[in-house]
Amino acid sequence: MLIPKTHPRAASLYIRERLVGGYKSGLVVEEGLLAHGRGEMFDYLIGEKTSKASHGAIKAAAQMFLLAKHPVISVNGNFAALCPKEIVLLSKITGAEIEVNLFYASAKRKKTIAQVLKKNGAANVLGLDAKFSQTIPRLDSARRVVDERGMFIADVVLVPLEDGDRTIALKKFGKKVITFDLNPMSRTAQTADITIVDNVTRGMGLLIKSCKKMKKKNLKKGLKFDNKKNLNQSIVTIKNNLGRMSNA
Repeated sequence: MLIPKTHPRAASLYIRERLVGGYKSGLVVEEGLLAHGRGEMFDYLIGEKTSKASHGAIKAAAQMFLLAKHPVISVNGNFAALCPKEIVLLSKITGAEIEVNLFYASAKRKKTIAQVLKKNGAANVLGLDAKFSQTIPRLDSARRVVDERGMFIADVVLVPLEDGDRTIALKKFGKKVITFDLNPMSRTAQTADITIVDNVTRGMGLLIKSCKKMKKKNLKKGLKFDNKKNLNQSIVTIKNNLGRMSNA
């Protein structure tokens, strides 16, 4: 189905089609479609645009990425279906490794995701070869299995569209965590060092743009960033939007 660009819901409908296509091609699982539905609701509540607070979080995330010694971009099926080009471009700009990490893991699905990333220009994708596998302590899901060349030794990890258990485990394992999460009240959002409360399809482009701009500067230290304040500002945005809806 072709969606006219002038359609008022064109962006969200396009995203749905990308995810359905990802499901049909083996990138996305059924549970990923359900998770997107929850995210779409929160995107509506934040006004379907990048807030001032999220612009600040993106700037802080760009600096953290560029100052990292071993940054890693963690990729699941939804992320690969929605932002394959952006994942690869962010990797190239920041020098971050790309690693496939799945809750509903299978060798076939990992290979499919890696193929999509390589088709979009990725030179190397980690997380596929079992001989390099290590485990994150205090985590029971399949996401505990990581690549010893990637997340296992990373200092900064981008974990978009994440489950809370792994974010908590990564923090306890000494990693700095950046996440995209449309729900500012989720465990992931509340636990991460930097939470970008924005749709990943908008936020990734802005993060790339910010990294390009920051890379031209001689960065020596990152911004002082208060994630709790950032999340509270996002919650206020939701409350204000709900107030306007109720008064309409």
